Amino acid sequence: MDDEQPDVLTIGRLAHRTGLPVRTLRFWSDEGAVPPVARSAGGYRLYDAESVARVELVRTLRELGLGLDDVCRVLSGRTTVAEVADAHVTALDAQIRSLKVSRAVLSTVAKRGSTVEETTLMNRLARLSAAERKQIIDEFKEDVFGGLDDPRLRDRIRTYSIELPDDPTPEQADAWIELAELVRDPGFRARLRTWTELNTPVPGQGHPPGASIWWARQIVQTVAEIRKGGGPPEGPAAAEVLSELFGDADRVAVLRSLEAGIEAGAEHYRRLVARVRGQDSSPDATEELEWLARALRAADQT
Repeated sequence: MDDEQPDVLTIGRLAHRTGLPVRTLRFWSDEGAVPPVARSAGGYRLYDAESVARVELVRTLRELGLGLDDVCRVLSGRTTVAEVADAHVTALDAQIRSLKVSRAVLSTVAKRGSTVEETTLMNRLARLSAAERKQIIDEFKEDVFGGLDDPRLRDRIRTYSIELPDDPTPEQADAWIELAELVRDPGFRARLRTWTELNTPVPGQGHPPGASIWWARQIVQTVAEIRKGGGPPEGPAAAEVLSELFGDADRVAVLRSLEAGIEAGAEHYRRLVARVRGQDSSPDATEELEWLARALRAADQT
């Protein structure tokens, strides 16, 4: 038969030419992706040179992730490769985002040694919709900042948002999981509320003396330089720094604000927010703030 029709290929010869298993070609043929061009007298499928090119196209599209239904639609002219490719890019983007979230959850589970219950909660938090994430942050804002009588604070909080991008990095997704757990904790909200109240101006009075610690990074830098030089919080250099930073301000109030922020974990919260936003946050200043608190306590005892 092959000698009589040298340009006609049996399914075995087509398999040899394309390097694909006969079983795969038979399946594609049954699904209509690579139909035979004819049948032999014995009913065997026959293919030609164009079938070889068609097999290569089907293989390419399948390797790119297209299902046979889509492949057949392309080959029949009911759609174009470009149209199907565009739809698959959208689907792949969604799959990639989902995989990034899964990776972040698993990475966090591995680092924490989480229980099954904790893993379930983290997975749920990671997969919240944008509206659900916004609701968590809005409830947090209301608990921590609601009702404070400071127009500037109200304006700042009104526009304050913590949004996870549609295509977050694993680091952003991991930070969101931790942040969502943190801001949903009633204890954290209460501690941060206490700290916020201590740093919110009372109508008719000036700014609380301890508030500047959390907004002026030069204070942290000054303390970091002293610590780098080995200066103890009880030493004379620390006393000079306190005078330079706070002058004749009420240091008891300064210490009260500082301790409230440390207890609340305000520095950790600040860094988590920066990570979710994809921003380069300044280094963790917890040790500098704790050094400053010890210096203020030491000064109060002298």
